[in-house]
Amino acid sequence: MENETPNLETLKIINSQAIESLNAISQTDSLEEWRIKYLGRKGIITQLLKSIPQIAPSERRTFGAKVNQIKNNLNAIFVERKNSTKNLSASSKTNTNQIDITLPGWPFPKGSLHITTQMIKEISDTFQSLGFQSTEGPEVEFDHYNFGMLNIPQNHPARDMWNSIWIEGTDTQKYESMLLRTHTSPMQVRIMENTKPPIRIIVPGKCYRYEATDATHEWHFYQIEGLAIDKGITFADLKGTLYEFAQKIFGEGRQIRFRCDFFPFVEPGVDMSISNFKNSSGHRPIKGRNEDWIEILGAGMVHPNVLRAVGYDPDIYTGFAFGMGVERIAMLKYGIDDIRLFYSNNLNFLTQF
Repeated sequence: MENETPNLETLKIINSQAIESLNAISQTDSLEEWRIKYLGRKGIITQLLKSIPQIAPSERRTFGAKVNQIKNNLNAIFVERKNSTKNLSASSKTNTNQIDITLPGWPFPKGSLHITTQMIKEISDTFQSLGFQSTEGPEVEFDHYNFGMLNIPQNHPARDMWNSIWIEGTDTQKYESMLLRTHTSPMQVRIMENTKPPIRIIVPGKCYRYEATDATHEWHFYQIEGLAIDKGITFADLKGTLYEFAQKIFGEGRQIRFRCDFFPFVEPGVDMSISNFKNSSGHRPIKGRNEDWIEILGAGMVHPNVLRAVGYDPDIYTGFAFGMGVERIAMLKYGIDDIRLFYSNNLNFLTQF
């Protein structure tokens, strides 16, 4: 083929030789050698395609079409022969008892929900059983919602409580600057702006704070916000709701304690702790924590200024709000001593849950 220009007769001979040699093959290794010889990048068919410019212009079209026809035909025959050889080989192995079909198969690894996702679901299910609906909100938030509408105006000292991550270059015409939300509390305002009481909602979501990480602090974490607004809601409703929550999450018989605390958007504000007393065997319910009381969330009655800001009359409507860290609840429930484990992607840790 190198010394003379191929023609249609040459193609006919090559096609016949290729089919004959393929039919004579019985082993898989020889099939690959045949493919390389005829259909490989430097194979005979490729060389024929490269020789088309040498063909007389009047015959090129017919010659090229014939070469492509032979190529497609050989490809189809090769694939069919390869598959039949594989099936024959598999059947041969089965017949010689090389595979014992009575043996148990290898188990497939099973995935599971992340521990944080499991905890969000458990907390959400608990509050939904108490009549709360679940919703979500934006993680990139306006200063107006993250602080302003929550009774934390510009230059208020309470802003130092949140180490905010601000976003540069944002449109400040409507609500001033933007930031990665420091808590899920902005959704309180967004819900109240567009909803008439009664309201009972929880807001699970991710929050961000510019702070160093250690065993008990992460710069990003999950939080669940709760809000209830209606006529005649009192602090007793707040206590009863959170008591039921603690019983369902941490077990029957757990005591809860409220102490005064300050949050600008509630008045009065409290922190809530659960009991960690030693039982009759001398062990504490939450291992690794020697305190008698462990704080799990902050809460309080919605501040009248927040109600006025969304157009509610505080003389008619009252309500309570609370916020808890999801990872913190999981740490207390399962005795996890380092919050960084939740984001380390360590399978030895994750597969425990």
